[in-house]
Amino acid sequence: MNPSRTRLLFLIPTLTGGGAERVVVTLLQHLDRSRFELALAVVDTRHAAFRDQVPADVEFIDLGCRRVRHALPKLLRLLWQRRPQVVMSTLGHLNLALAMLRPLLPGGTRYLARETTVVSHGVGEYRRPQLWAWGYRRFYGRFDRVICQSRAMRDDLVDTFGLEAERTVVIHNPIDRERIAAACAEGPTQTAAAQGLHAVAAGRLSAEKGFDLLLDALALVRRRDLRLTILGEGALRAALEARAAARGVAERVHFAGFLRNPFPTLAAADLFVLSSRYEGFPNVVLEALACGTPVVATPAPGGLREIVDGVPGCIVADAVSAEALADALDRWQPSRVPPSAVAAYALPRIVAAYEAEFLGAASGSDAMQRR
Repeated sequence: MNPSRTRLLFLIPTLTGGGAERVVVTLLQHLDRSRFELALAVVDTRHAAFRDQVPADVEFIDLGCRRVRHALPKLLRLLWQRRPQVVMSTLGHLNLALAMLRPLLPGGTRYLARETTVVSHGVGEYRRPQLWAWGYRRFYGRFDRVICQSRAMRDDLVDTFGLEAERTVVIHNPIDRERIAAACAEGPTQTAAAQGLHAVAAGRLSAEKGFDLLLDALALVRRRDLRLTILGEGALRAALEARAAARGVAERVHFAGFLRNPFPTLAAADLFVLSSRYEGFPNVVLEALACGTPVVATPAPGGLREIVDGVPGCIVADAVSAEALADALDRWQPSRVPPSAVAAYALPRIVAAYEAEFLGAASGSDAMQRR
């Protein structure tokens, strides 16, 4: 153990193929080893699509549980045994559990949360949204810092849940253009094989992603040569396949499932479609833009507009509805996106911002331990 390095522990529920998992793995790959001693604790390692991308020099800790609440005793023991200087947790339910446990956790450690959604919308997905909202108002202020992916996300926490603005910082998600360029060259693509325009959508097949709206919009568009590939898996797959058949668009839709390498498909597409009802900071939009592919999107509350406003070839629909999305798809004109569209999210810049937060937190941890 090198005493000059900051002991940094990441906590995450799973390593499935989502945006939050991708960001954590990317940070673990690129944080400065001369400054940080890194560990990653995962609650549920089943279906860990990114497990083989965690660097070998990162200590990997499998908590061996299927639910966050079952992992809390193990998490308590881990934190008291290791006493890291800084802990960063990500994804709302794990963050909230850690905040509630704060009085029982080692006092010399600083605790950071990375928020992944606009919370006022995200709590609506839980069975008792009012109870979850109360939990955010009551406990989130226990974090030393909350890292928000977008300004909209931060404003929601401050204005709706009373989090002190001084406890927040906005750090956008990173985009690793070199990795994406290499992945694009690997191929092959998964497409709705046919002539005409080819659109791609991607994400977990769940209600907030709005794939039902997208299928309805596809039935409404005047562009009958528009074909759609949907990347992703989820509980709603069978229902969405049935909906495509009922709307008469099944022959124009290809459900490709989860792809470990989606980038050749994104790069080959004429456009990417985001149909979400709400978002935090949609990684997949950044990835599509990095592939040169323009985006048509619903005006999902969150960081979407921060990414696409002013980007050539991108259109945001007038409303979160099938009719508005169909209209935007009809208005869209084929083009490609310049590399400058993702310059603000360059990997070195974002990694440096995270390193500054972690080192700042560690200095506070050291000061607490000296008292």
